[in-house]
Amino acid sequence: MPIQKSLAIGLTILGVVLLTLGVIAYDSAGSSISQFFRDRPTDKTVWLLLGGVVALVAGLGGLARPAK
Repeated sequence: MPIQKSLAIGLTILGVVLLTLGVIAYDSAGSSISQFFRDRPTDKTVWLLLGGVVALVAGLGGLARPAK
């Protein structure tokens, strides 16, 4: 398996893990309190969700590219 495909699979898995952690953090008590007072989730939650989306898109993009 080429290194590019291995890296793409790793990024896809990392993206799914980060998105899962972001969703869990979004539903946490700390995030609920932050949303109540600041009308937005915590910074950690936002970074987990954004990082997950970026890693997932990069990983899936790498998997979609044709092999040389």
